[in-house]
Amino acid sequence: MKQAIAVAVLVAVAAQAWALELGAVAPKSDVKLKNVDGKELSLADVKGAKGTLVIFSCNHCPFVVAWEERIAKLGNEFLKKGVGVIQINSNDPAKAAGDSFEGMQKRAKERGFEFPYVVDADSGIARAFGATRTPEIYLFDAAGKLVYHGTIDDNHKDAAAAKEHYLKDALDALVAGKEISTKTTKAVGCTIKFRS
Repeated sequence: MKQAIAVAVLVAVAAQAWALELGAVAPKSDVKLKNVDGKELSLADVKGAKGTLVIFSCNHCPFVVAWEERIAKLGNEFLKKGVGVIQINSNDPAKAAGDSFEGMQKRAKERGFEFPYVVDADSGIARAFGATRTPEIYLFDAAGKLVYHGTIDDNHKDAAAAKEHYLKDALDALVAGKEISTKTTKAVGCTIKFRS
């Protein structure tokens, strides 16, 4: 048991060591991913004139569920303001039964996602980004450079009690052409259940 825990910790640390740094460009941006509508899309396909928001997410994680209304609201709002938005599920549904493609389709419809929700079929996109959590946010500017990485806000349990709105503030600054004040925060959530 101790050995299994040690291996899990080493895997998480190794993945974090490879996390994209500020100023980096999105890796594997030309890889096609299956959207909930059945179409194939890449990160390059969804790039917005103002920037691109990449959200690593899933269906089952309680942190995702708690933040999901806020994710949908921000994604839909900033899609209309010129930010490309894509939500990516890198979880293996064999390890997390609620993360099936059918479950994704249902969730996207229920939450009213106006942006793509795609499958990372081999978890290769998450690995390339160094993403380890759901939800985990990567925001790129119009030039394709990473300008914000981390979490949504400081209170997943209660939207009304949140005092720091990291993602919204970053998106507002990006769209306005201003400097983002808080560029990195700790991603809080469930671990990504990587496919073998």
